[in-house]
Amino acid sequence: MACVLEAPLRMSVLSEVTASSRHYVDRLFDLDPQKVLQGVIDMKNAVIGNNKQKANLIVLGAVPRLLYLLQQETSSTELRTECAVVLGSLAMGTENNVKSLLDCHIIPALLQGLLSPDLKFIEACLRCLRTIFISPVTPEDLLYTGPDHQTILFNHGAVQNIAHLLVSTSYKVRMQALKCFSVLAFENPQVSMTLVNVSVDGELLPQIFVKMLQRDKPIEMQLTSAKCLTSMCRAGAIRTDDPCIVLKTLPCLVRMCSKDRLLEERVEGAETLAYLIETDVELQRMASITDHLIVMLADYFKYPSSVSAITDIKRLDHDLKHAHELRQAAFKLYASLGANDEDIRKKIIETENMMDRIVNGLSESSIKVRLAAVRCLHSLSRSVQQLRTSFQDHAVWKPLMKVLQNAPNEILVVASSTLCNLLLEFSPSKEPILESGAIELLCSLTQSENLALRVNGIWALMNMAFQAEQKIKSDILRGLSTEQLFQLLSDSDVNVLMKTLGLLRNLLSTRPHIDYIMSTHGKQIMQAVTLILEGEHNIEVKEQTLCILANIADGTTAKELIMTNDDILQKIKYYMSHSNAKLQLAAMFCISNLIWNEEEGSQERQDKLRDMGIVDILHKLSQSSDPNLCDKAKTALQQYLA
Repeated sequence: MACVLEAPLRMSVLSEVTASSRHYVDRLFDLDPQKVLQGVIDMKNAVIGNNKQKANLIVLGAVPRLLYLLQQETSSTELRTECAVVLGSLAMGTENNVKSLLDCHIIPALLQGLLSPDLKFIEACLRCLRTIFISPVTPEDLLYTGPDHQTILFNHGAVQNIAHLLVSTSYKVRMQALKCFSVLAFENPQVSMTLVNVSVDGELLPQIFVKMLQRDKPIEMQLTSAKCLTSMCRAGAIRTDDPCIVLKTLPCLVRMCSKDRLLEERVEGAETLAYLIETDVELQRMASITDHLIVMLADYFKYPSSVSAITDIKRLDHDLKHAHELRQAAFKLYASLGANDEDIRKKIIETENMMDRIVNGLSESSIKVRLAAVRCLHSLSRSVQQLRTSFQDHAVWKPLMKVLQNAPNEILVVASSTLCNLLLEFSPSKEPILESGAIELLCSLTQSENLALRVNGIWALMNMAFQAEQKIKSDILRGLSTEQLFQLLSDSDVNVLMKTLGLLRNLLSTRPHIDYIMSTHGKQIMQAVTLILEGEHNIEVKEQTLCILANIADGTTAKELIMTNDDILQKIKYYMSHSNAKLQLAAMFCISNLIWNEEEGSQERQDKLRDMGIVDILHKLSQSSDPNLCDKAKTALQQYLA
């Protein structure tokens, strides 16, 4: 019986609460403007710090009425301002409150309010907008977010209008101006190139930013200035060897990674530093030897420790919830540090429990940590030495294959790039990866609509086929299917095409394999070769295709597929006289393999090719100024004389 009574009890409590709030809403509809204003002021005082009251007023329909009053031109400026203040207070409640406000289309109403001549009303609208946009439930695309929006702000004079605020007497104003520039310049060369030449009171902006990242300035200011200079450097507006980057920005960001900094500062410092050094090997080397950074980052994985110095319980609770952000930032920075230099990679891997941490990171619940861990692994997988040692010792291919089974494209792209490296011929991981069903997985990637995944899928198969046994090659061809092979060979992206040709070239290596594959797939492969040689393709694509023909010509029985195909023979002849030496050389390899004396049927092949005029071309090429062409032609002619 108790269960039956429970619902009515809850309803009565709710009706009591909402009834006590109803009079606030009722007063918004009064015909006397002065009473409406007083009602809004009373509502403002009632909701401050009272989430229950906020929720009640939203349920009772206060938001649409407040927005109506805010937008009415007949409303006094004071009333409109108080409405904006109350709406801002409601937005400071729960995420559900913000959702309710968004559902009532609050943002267009507030943006319209910014056109008012009254500064107090504008400020109230801005405060409310800021509160709403800070909330994680607000879609970012409701306001300026992408490069196009940066450009709109730039074209409307944002740089010139904000620049003078950097020397304001108010710290808060200076900080907001600085934050504005850090967002405007991020990944935007146009803005960055302009900023570098803007001056305020005779001082260029980069010099102002450098002053703002000095040690005696507040941490927030140091970090944001470093972000501005980082964006300008990455955009090419400031050189990577400029003293303001090498001696100021980089050391400042390394300082932010220290364990005596707050969690948010350590995260932002590491992520900004990762972005700064991502593509520059000298900056990577410099960062790696500054303040023992590689060892310092290891602390990011031990936070908060059992002997943490944090005595503020609220701060400790916050940090425990956000500790994964530290791990993500550390992985990102390790990935950038190890992008090019073998010695740095070695130091990273030798850092306490590093490989275990990466393996653990691959299976974390946070998608951002998983992505950062995969990026770190990808960076380290560029090392031949580590592929042979640490990667094998920790069997990193196992969690990597698991990641590849079911992950968003963003992770799949980096994970499949890493797999490409693990499938190189010298990697001990190659065999176990094959045994775990990688062929099927990679063949499915080649069918992806995502270009990077198609490239990586075919690239990994190309690496897999290199010096592989015949069974693996047959499994690849079976997994791909002839139809898919043709699809890849007619892909609009040249990278996909080149990697597919590379795969074919690796499949068609060593005579028994060439003969076997051509006996089962010869007709289709010859069709594909013809298709490409007749198409509008660049030199590299045609050179790779001719090299495939040279491999086929090296087969014992496979070469007959060329000799009985007059169309292909004419194409080889045409490329022997081409204006490009690379294509001439590749065509000559085909001819050399077809006429080689020691092989059965060589006399008949030589005769047929002589009748086609091949010998005349060889004589011409033996006089070539290109030493490679000349030598190859002479070697081929010797086969006729032997």
